[in-house]
Amino acid sequence: MTTAAQIPPVTAETPVRVRFCPSPTGTPHVGLIRTALFNWAYARHTGGRLIFRIEDTDTKRDSEESYLQLLDGLKWLGIDWDEGVETGGPHAPYRQSQRGDIYQEVIEKLVAGGHVYESFSTPEEVEARHKAAGRDVKLGYDNFDRDLTEGQIAAFRDEGRKPALRLRMPNTDITFTDLVRGEITFKAGSVPDYALVRPNGAPLYTLVNPVDDALMGVTHVLRGEDLLSSTPRQIALYQALFEVGVARYLPLFGHLPYVMGAGNKKLSKRDPEASLFLHRDHGFIPEGLLNYLSLLGWSLSADEDIFTVEQLVANFDIHDVLGNPARFDIKKAEAINGTHVRMLEAADFRNRLVPYLQAAGTVGQALTAREEEILTEAAPLVQERITLLGEAPEMLSFLFKKDDAVDVADDARKGLPANLTEVLDAALAALEPVAEWTAENIQSALREALVEGLGVKPRLAFGPVRTAVSGRRISPPLFESMVILGRDSSLARLKAFRG
Repeated sequence: MTTAAQIPPVTAETPVRVRFCPSPTGTPHVGLIRTALFNWAYARHTGGRLIFRIEDTDTKRDSEESYLQLLDGLKWLGIDWDEGVETGGPHAPYRQSQRGDIYQEVIEKLVAGGHVYESFSTPEEVEARHKAAGRDVKLGYDNFDRDLTEGQIAAFRDEGRKPALRLRMPNTDITFTDLVRGEITFKAGSVPDYALVRPNGAPLYTLVNPVDDALMGVTHVLRGEDLLSSTPRQIALYQALFEVGVARYLPLFGHLPYVMGAGNKKLSKRDPEASLFLHRDHGFIPEGLLNYLSLLGWSLSADEDIFTVEQLVANFDIHDVLGNPARFDIKKAEAINGTHVRMLEAADFRNRLVPYLQAAGTVGQALTAREEEILTEAAPLVQERITLLGEAPEMLSFLFKKDDAVDVADDARKGLPANLTEVLDAALAALEPVAEWTAENIQSALREALVEGLGVKPRLAFGPVRTAVSGRRISPPLFESMVILGRDSSLARLKAFRG
């Protein structure tokens, strides 16, 4: 018997082709998006191509809504792809649910080549055999059907049983070099023969995922650490696919570290920090979130946490990814986002606030000329003060309200002095004669009246005025805010608050 030629590995000269192939279930998870980001960054860094494929064969769990959310999330972040759904390409279709004929052809080749065999055992029978032999039932399939005789097969068929198709795993160690973790060996016999096709003839994920990778020429399989245990099965299947003319080479594998949540547990879909759209709703910007997600397993350098997408692409190498679990730290993520918010051009920052102000009901769907004017003047006052765009409505809403509609927060009332009426009367008396309504003139008049005239400490002097004008204990710079409101509105609010 001749030994089959070993599948050749990808060579350094082979152009990089990576893939992102999620199942459309639930809303996008930051761990999933981190995987997409690393694939995208590696493709862009190497001048390679990113394939976006949808694994939608689980009809019970997959949904079109989730598919559309994936598209929305990737588009928002600026993660684009070269081939795949919505884009097309030479290996279309890119949804597994539309590739059934392709899989059936491959199954026929594997059957003809003797790489798979019919397996009639039920899960209950496998478990019973393990118990009878004193083995752990968690060992999985016991390779019982591998060498069934023709008579045994006929008997099972006579019972009306339909077989699954299983791949014959090699009786040798399987060793590969993980791009993140180094050399890994799975001992011979540690991975049982596994099912590729269900008894009803439907191909399983274990078949279709490597088949698609092989047919699409994927060179680097960069995926989550939770899939590491399936790698020896994929390598064995790749060898079979090579022998039947479907695969040309064995891709390189790199398993990305777990993303951990609070308490050092794997970040689950139920954790609030896991939701991409929740972060968007709170006011993360793509630049800040991409920067932070990049740090979940990779870094530009030991002392550089802040970098642009362009710097990420210029420097990202899969070999630099760390194998240790990465913890999602929401406070650090927000701080990094705040830095990117401050890096935005003033007009860009202003425009990005609009959807958040609209969502809060602060402005309408179409901004009036006055709202446009207020926003343009107010945006620079908060750009240095916020970390998330979602903080803007609370900070700016008072500027858009009618003078008699300012609501006063409880914490703002608590800090007011006992001589509130006296302070407000003095403030009004000082401001009413101010002809040129500038921040400098407003500050000078109030300081002279309240600090020098009434002897109020400087840090307490302007609190009542701030509360009257904004309804808040903390607001954007007070005097600049009063300029935006204008003389009439500012004085009207002071009078209304005084009562």
